[in-house]
Amino acid sequence: MLFRRDREQDPRVLKDPHRLPPGQVLTQKWPVLSYGSPPQYDMTRWRLRLYGEVDAPATLTWNEVRTLPSTTVTADMHCVTTWSRLDNSWEGVAFKDLVALVNPRSTAQYVIAHCDADYTTSLPVEMLADDDVLIAYRHDGTELTPDHGGPLRLVVPKRYAWKSAKWLEALEWVVHDRLGFWERNGYNNSADPWKEERYW
Repeated sequence: MLFRRDREQDPRVLKDPHRLPPGQVLTQKWPVLSYGSPPQYDMTRWRLRLYGEVDAPATLTWNEVRTLPSTTVTADMHCVTTWSRLDNSWEGVAFKDLVALVNPRSTAQYVIAHCDADYTTSLPVEMLADDDVLIAYRHDGTELTPDHGGPLRLVVPKRYAWKSAKWLEALEWVVHDRLGFWERNGYNNSADPWKEERYW
């Protein structure tokens, strides 16, 4: 891991000194931080549910997810525990393509990400409309490993990494927000790393 003094030695940060949010430390590695152990899925039975305040709810098999149009996004990742990893390459399905698939109603203001072991987190629909938001199954050219949220992970680069929920199983469009696991346990619901919105 790099230390704070290495911030100005990294050529990417030297080129753009405002690239690293306040209070963050650069790392070349990708730390594994999870609450609980990775699930073991039978991918022939695994499903992704897309439901709630939508006109066309869907339940997708793994093969159906992989045949959706793919997109690649290069984005930095910032963890609430203060590490940042730059220039991650994510491949998956753009969130806007999921929106086109299910046609959310105008009443839908938030999306709840449902994951293994009843873990949830939520985000406003306008945040998920950014071009860099996707559901990812590959990272830096290889399949996303279970430790890092595989087979499928929500990726929301402009928020602390706990909002990029691991082991994604469903997305629910809702009228009213519902606090997720970490938010109920003291984490800030907005999670903007540039404002250091780490905790309530």
